[in-house]
Amino acid sequence: MTPLPERLEAGAPYPLGATFDGLGVNFAVFSANAERIDLCLFDPSGRKEIARFPLPECTDEVWHGYLPDARPGQLYGFRAYGPYAPEQGHRFNPNKLLLDPYARRLAGQLRWTDALHGYHVGSPRSDLSFDRRDSAPAMPKAVVSADAFDWDGDRRPNTPWSETVIYEAHVKGLTALLEEVTPSERGTFAALAHPKVIAHLQRLGVTALELMPVHAFTQDRFLQERGLSNYWGYNTLAFFAPEARYLATGSHDEFRLAVRRLHASGIEVILDVVYNHTAEGSELGPTLSLRGLDNATYYRLLADNPRHCINDTGTGNSLNMASARVVQMVADSLRYWAQSFRIDGFRFDLGVTLGREGDAGFSPGAAFFDVLRQDPVLGRLKLISEPWDIGPGGYQLGQHPPSFAEWNDKFRDTTRRFWKGDADQRPDLAARLSGSGDLFDRRARRPWASVNMLTAHDGMTLNDVVSYDGRHNEANGENGQDGHSENYSRNWGAEGPTDDLAIQDHRDRVRRSMLTTLMASLGTPMLLGGDEFGRTQNGNNNAYCQDNEISWFDWSLAASDPGQALIDFTARLIALRKAHPLLRAGAFLYGQDEIAPGVLDIEWFDERGQRLSEDDWRNPEGRALLMRRARRLPDGPLELIALAMNGAAESLTFVLPTEGLTFERLIDSAEPDAEPGPVDDKLELPGGAAVILRGVGAPE
Repeated sequence: MTPLPERLEAGAPYPLGATFDGLGVNFAVFSANAERIDLCLFDPSGRKEIARFPLPECTDEVWHGYLPDARPGQLYGFRAYGPYAPEQGHRFNPNKLLLDPYARRLAGQLRWTDALHGYHVGSPRSDLSFDRRDSAPAMPKAVVSADAFDWDGDRRPNTPWSETVIYEAHVKGLTALLEEVTPSERGTFAALAHPKVIAHLQRLGVTALELMPVHAFTQDRFLQERGLSNYWGYNTLAFFAPEARYLATGSHDEFRLAVRRLHASGIEVILDVVYNHTAEGSELGPTLSLRGLDNATYYRLLADNPRHCINDTGTGNSLNMASARVVQMVADSLRYWAQSFRIDGFRFDLGVTLGREGDAGFSPGAAFFDVLRQDPVLGRLKLISEPWDIGPGGYQLGQHPPSFAEWNDKFRDTTRRFWKGDADQRPDLAARLSGSGDLFDRRARRPWASVNMLTAHDGMTLNDVVSYDGRHNEANGENGQDGHSENYSRNWGAEGPTDDLAIQDHRDRVRRSMLTTLMASLGTPMLLGGDEFGRTQNGNNNAYCQDNEISWFDWSLAASDPGQALIDFTARLIALRKAHPLLRAGAFLYGQDEIAPGVLDIEWFDERGQRLSEDDWRNPEGRALLMRRARRLPDGPLELIALAMNGAAESLTFVLPTEGLTFERLIDSAEPDAEPGPVDDKLELPGGAAVILRGVGAPE
């Protein structure tokens, strides 16, 4: 080992993090309020601190130094000196080893101990006390890394938004039980590239795989004490480092290779990212990184009492997106994943928090949005926001700026309520089916801005939506009271699994009808992984702590006859969406443009074949709806696509508004195996059924 110098060289303030230049490593870390920052080096085991150097220079509030002859693989951390004055927002404590916010690789796991806190846990003075114990033995260490991967020949699919179909899945849950995968690779990044996984995604026809958080995250102390774990990963520890549990061999290239193979198969990769908060929690949480480096800059604090964090996220803290350096950190992280891992897009957890600056509340013109939209790398990717948090004015669906799509929970809830049989759903369902223009048609946005979903990781699976009246979260150890209390679900006569064939038949029909609604609606459809073959969480609608068979994909269900049938039905729906532009129109439709005499671009009918009047729309018991879209084909004929839906309990006979054209039934949730074929002008639909029809020709 090369002898260590007595002191660091000056180095450079950019780039932030640890950067190997072939001759040594430059270290740079931001802190506006620190008085001194030390670089601590550790032996390969991470247990012994072998050297400590003050960073010799501070330029524009960036502390930096250069270590000659250092190499990738070197373990390190920081210690920050400054005032410990919680009443002023400062929590410097050099006894606490701090993780580099730009660390690209971690060594070791966080080991929960009271020594991780900057204050003495249990003290009568609470967080105003000061803890002098060294936290290094319990801390993971940052590792100097040098990324190199041959991306030559890789081509991003660049799927247009209007043609995108998203598949949401968890890295581990997707393959933890997939027998075709080598046991050591199950539940890892490597397994994402397995031919079985790619073949399944291609069979469905989805165009993007959206992965739940893959940034390195912590295992919550309260969950470990309960014998549970943080399965979902929404508790980020390091914004640049992949979660080590998802690495079969420890090499980050596993993930890069998976992305490359998915790209070669025409599938984009989108990451669910958590920049609204960190794993450090409230002011009573541990000091792991940002809190110890510069609590007053990195976090939003109460203006009149900066001892306390603003908790708009429900996790204890909120990142301060009014700080240029914090926005820079987030943008640098996103750019790193986009360039080093060739990620195609990002879904921002609690995206409203990212648009909050100071006490001004949410703004679509916040710096975070502006920075991403103008960035030459990030501005070209798919950007999706979860448009709510728990702060004041926290529900901001439809209020994000152009170039952002948003999760549309109104689509989810209205679709569930219609098929559940709730009254007075037709008006809102019509708005959701036509792209939610009432929410998104502003600032030249397009229907794709609405990410339509029936289910997502947070909530019930589709199977459970039609199998349970209520949540069943007892396994979470919170007396079954966690998770959403209103799921708009219905068991159709029995709670959970049943041998009653009539109940099973109705559940299956409603499930297929909901999938049909999803794929026939304007907007961007998102399918929760496993819904296509009947995955269940046994009624658990908040499986965030269930790293077990409750959450993992049961691939035996997919191999069963019912599972195969539902996969085929889902794949047919997606293929229809791709084949027929009217099912994925790129512009909002309002029934104002006449495509042919008496035929508008979009129209609404009831089962009688009559256009809905104002009184019909106000009828709360109206549970039949037919949506018809129209366009002229390039060679002149009129094309009509109709979606007929019977949300009633009993069968209804629909009189079809064919305009004299011969309608063909493309897909029918009541007869999923039926081949496409012509239908009469009248069509009987059983309760809970939906059908897509098409007609082409010259209207009468």
